[in-house]
Amino acid sequence: MLGAIIGDIVGSVYEWNNIKTKDFPLFRDDCFFTDDTVMTIATADALMNGGKTDDFIDAYKKWGRLYPNAGYGGRFGSWIISDEREPYNSWGNGSAMRVSPCAWLMDCGFCARTGMWPSNGRERAKMSAEVTHNHPEGIKGALAVTDAIFMCRFYVGGYGDDMGNSVSKALTLNEWKVKIKKHIEREYAYDLSKTLDEIRPTYRFNENCQDTVPQAIIAFLESAGFEDAIRNAISLGGDSDTLAAITGSIAEAAYGIPEDIKDKALSYLDIPLLKPCERWTAQLQNN
Repeated sequence: MLGAIIGDIVGSVYEWNNIKTKDFPLFRDDCFFTDDTVMTIATADALMNGGKTDDFIDAYKKWGRLYPNAGYGGRFGSWIISDEREPYNSWGNGSAMRVSPCAWLMDCGFCARTGMWPSNGRERAKMSAEVTHNHPEGIKGALAVTDAIFMCRFYVGGYGDDMGNSVSKALTLNEWKVKIKKHIEREYAYDLSKTLDEIRPTYRFNENCQDTVPQAIIAFLESAGFEDAIRNAISLGGDSDTLAAITGSIAEAAYGIPEDIKDKALSYLDIPLLKPCERWTAQLQNN
């Protein structure tokens, strides 16, 4: 989930001051974490507490109330402080930016042995969306990001080249990205055919999944490394912190994160946010 947090922090200063270039300082003194970081950590917290529907509701309300000024959308912010526990049919991109921890619960070895996708992480990803973003587009955005992360984990983990089916030729990462692109287009009907250069000139701020998730995935597909992926996303403009959070969550699984970038990003978090990050990292290492 740290990839999402890094994207959020780097993009925080560009959300309302869009830039259309990859040439910018990665971290500025005025960078800060936003609701994207808080809710990503809340997702991990919910999973560590059991990963049931009530765990997600409780975690989103708990962390939202601890950080009431993190920049939530209007309806989500109202939901956080209310006693309401029912979803409100959102298709906003919040479901996609916070979902990344769910993808790290999926068992790559199971997929390699059986050729079947493990259901545990995808079910929780769907659940994490549904507690607020129960519109089909909100759920679709969360699942698309989850699938992209899992496919990157599967490839990097060396489990095979064809999700359970042996092939004679080892694939490069770029060839694997073609597989990811085809899967996302087939399963979720997202148009991933445009390049960043084609998207960038006319792309504007948008908070819905259907106009954020495809662009964030394309930013990853065109990247040459973790930092490059973050720069790609922010160069589009739009909802910069959320775009970069989604792209960063996928790029982390594909490339890992350079230690200097990791250390710098963590320096922007306070102790209450760092503690669940540390617990989550320890839990993944022990699995």
